[in-house]
Amino acid sequence: MKSYSALYLTILSIFSFNSYAQQSKISDADKSYNKYAYVDAIKIYEKVAEKGYKSEDMFKKLGNSYYFNSDYEAAARWYGELFAMNTAVGSEYYYRYAQSLKSAGQIDKANKLMKELNTKFNQDNRGLLYKENVNYQDLIKSNSGRYKIEDAGINSKYSDYSSFVYNNKIYFASARDTGNFSKRIHTWSGEYFTNLYVSNTDSVKVEKFKTALNSKFHESAPAFTRDGKTVYFTRNNYLKGKKGQDEHKITLVKIYKASLENGKWTNITALSFNSDNYSTAHPALSPDEKTLYFASDRPGTIGQSDIYRVEVHADGSFGQPVNLGKPINTEGRETFPYVTNENEIYFASDGHPGLGGLDVFVGKIQSNGAVTDIQNVGADVNSPKDDFAYIIDPVTRKGYFSSNKDGGQGSDDIYKFLETKKLQCIQELNGIITDSETGSILPETKLSLYENEAFINSTFSDLSGSYNFAVSCGKTYNVRAEKKEYTTKEVNVTILKLSGKTSLPITLDNAKCKVAVGDDLGKCFGIKMIYFDLDKSDIRPEAAVDLEKILNALLENPTMKLDIRSHTDSRQTRYYNEALSDRRAQSTVKWLIKNGIDSSRLTGRGYGETQLLNGCFDGVNCTEEQHQVNRRSEFIITAL
Repeated sequence: MKSYSALYLTILSIFSFNSYAQQSKISDADKSYNKYAYVDAIKIYEKVAEKGYKSEDMFKKLGNSYYFNSDYEAAARWYGELFAMNTAVGSEYYYRYAQSLKSAGQIDKANKLMKELNTKFNQDNRGLLYKENVNYQDLIKSNSGRYKIEDAGINSKYSDYSSFVYNNKIYFASARDTGNFSKRIHTWSGEYFTNLYVSNTDSVKVEKFKTALNSKFHESAPAFTRDGKTVYFTRNNYLKGKKGQDEHKITLVKIYKASLENGKWTNITALSFNSDNYSTAHPALSPDEKTLYFASDRPGTIGQSDIYRVEVHADGSFGQPVNLGKPINTEGRETFPYVTNENEIYFASDGHPGLGGLDVFVGKIQSNGAVTDIQNVGADVNSPKDDFAYIIDPVTRKGYFSSNKDGGQGSDDIYKFLETKKLQCIQELNGIITDSETGSILPETKLSLYENEAFINSTFSDLSGSYNFAVSCGKTYNVRAEKKEYTTKEVNVTILKLSGKTSLPITLDNAKCKVAVGDDLGKCFGIKMIYFDLDKSDIRPEAAVDLEKILNALLENPTMKLDIRSHTDSRQTRYYNEALSDRRAQSTVKWLIKNGIDSSRLTGRGYGETQLLNGCFDGVNCTEEQHQVNRRSEFIITAL
């Protein structure tokens, strides 16, 4: 995929070789490289390398030149030479080498590099994503087999990509013949500049889109409004015969807008949030046309390119662009967004775990604009090469995507598809309840399911000791098991991210508690937390179930006294946590008094976040499970 400029080159010093001539050649290659003329740079670098010259800087640039042109196997060769020098390199080269190895089919070696990336650069989100999704290949496999795919019938031997369907016509970018008298070659890829072309969706006849939208430079990624009177598209920084450049004299890309008047496209203007100094590309409108999504490497970008959104005002002006942030954006490339009326956003990325190169992913757009539940769409669409520019009709489930996968006609080709099964992750949590000592099954055990302290559902184990819950993929739950004459137990479980079943067998201890002054009575009954509604201190029905156990113990032991202590994690402010936990402790005391316990036997206080059991203080990055340890209720015995 060779459709846009990316500003992420590293300029390093060059070591001398054995002659001024070789140094002069390297200098020429560097000049081409710095102008993104990768084809010319490759020719010179490889001639020098063939004569035995080795340089960390040269191997980086050779690898990059092939990587940015999506020739990942060749990139893997030169990144391999770089790593063979055993010099310290940045996280970007670990990632690019891993991606290139995936594309070359060396999956195990690529995964080993990703482990090293996560170990050496633990703040790089791509390494963290790999660590959290070590079974990503299984996830991709489970999402596959959902498409019927075929050549779109409009491809040439050149690059064809980035389609948009409007009014039964498909508009796309192509590097095929762009003129009768001259053909302009792009030194980045060695191919002709792309223009917009059009074809009927039921035809293979292709025509150049003969409008003022096409220029002598790149055009791609058109997006029409529903009425067909406005189009957004990507073009090199060129308007009215004038070419714009950044401070390095490089012409980047911008998003332009045009209107249809009397059958002609006119009023071509660059959008207000473009700049000469960074790239803005690949526009996509939300279904209500009030938001424009796009890709950019503007200041504030997390990676090499991120996906942004900007509000489209009624008068045609725009708000301030907003980075969609993590988890959708990574330190890699996120690009080619497409949004449906089902609040889904499809996009291409090489930062999320995939098969190599760019893969197509889909996520859910939440009401606050954040993107969650990101999944790889599967190996039908995705390949070890670049797969991108995915569009779909949410009603017919038909669509198109672009790819330079093996078997195509050109460097990039357009494929059409029918999605035969929607991407849906369905999970069941199940298990068997047994006696920890004898192994015998325990029917009629009550199981309660919680998520983030909120009660979700409850059930009882059947005659075979089995239970099950319908749960959401990728989420973390607590399961509480309760049975008379057994110690209550609460277990944490994270659900798999692919459809299927997650097993959680639970064993219970058949033993009565022996307690002494200073012990936590709650531990006898497996009570870790008295659950309340968010930000509230009213006793909920689920909390009353646990408090009844404490109540019964106090009634059976009339001389027993308790100090009730409520604790929070470090999230929220210190004062807020202390006040909320104190209200909860006092609410617990009042409930016990109301149910017959003399107030002289009870004390209570909230400690907020002052007695954390681990290092999860403010500013420390902790998991939900680690925070859960600090959220607890204690019933300390002060007298027996």
